Amino acid sequence: MLIRSFAAISLAIFSFLLIVPEAGAIDSLPPVDVIIDAGHGGVDSGSFYNDLYEKDINLQVAKLLYDELAQRGRHVILNRTGDYALSEENEWLNNRSRHVKDLAQRAHLAAQLSPKLMVSLHVNWARNPRVSGPLMIYQQSPQSLTLAQLIQHSVNELYESGRQPVAGKRYYLLNHSDCPTVIVEMGFITNQHDRTMLVSPKHQRRIAKAIAAAIDEYLLMFGHLQETAQ
Repeated sequence: MLIRSFAAISLAIFSFLLIVPEAGAIDSLPPVDVIIDAGHGGVDSGSFYNDLYEKDINLQVAKLLYDELAQRGRHVILNRTGDYALSEENEWLNNRSRHVKDLAQRAHLAAQLSPKLMVSLHVNWARNPRVSGPLMIYQQSPQSLTLAQLIQHSVNELYESGRQPVAGKRYYLLNHSDCPTVIVEMGFITNQHDRTMLVSPKHQRRIAKAIAAAIDEYLLMFGHLQETAQ
């Protein structure tokens, strides 16, 4: 059952629609350009620093990114609209691991919706507080790499960073997602400069704008190819 996910989908695209029928709910949606995966949620806080939690930052930026992309005319899905774990919606996977059920639910929703791409928003952590900067993690595919490079370049300019994307060979979401997917580590919560960027509403909007601009550029390059494939 994906009741909460379906509700989130309907509210994201049709703000006037309050109830979505379970049968055929996904078939009734227009083609999806982007799924925004707001990492963690609920009992899973992700990384943290004092009373700052990754799950909250992810969701704050995800909502801003949704707005930015919607303003550009893109059909966007936000898979988490509040502070809850997506594992709560996974009643189909027989696995005792809450973490695996959470990740599987994210990949499952993407498989059902067949978007042109998915970005998974996260916040990094390091023992060394001097480690800083955004980092894009991509699948073993040319399109995922291109998407990662575009986002990396765009967000690097905000952070004055020289980081380059890295391949994520062991990441569940990357390995189980059929659409081009990139994990967007927006900065290190353990670094003072990055932390300021991550928690400031002004800078959160700048981060969202930078990611949206890169996604828009990617869709202009590859969106028509995926439309043909679908």
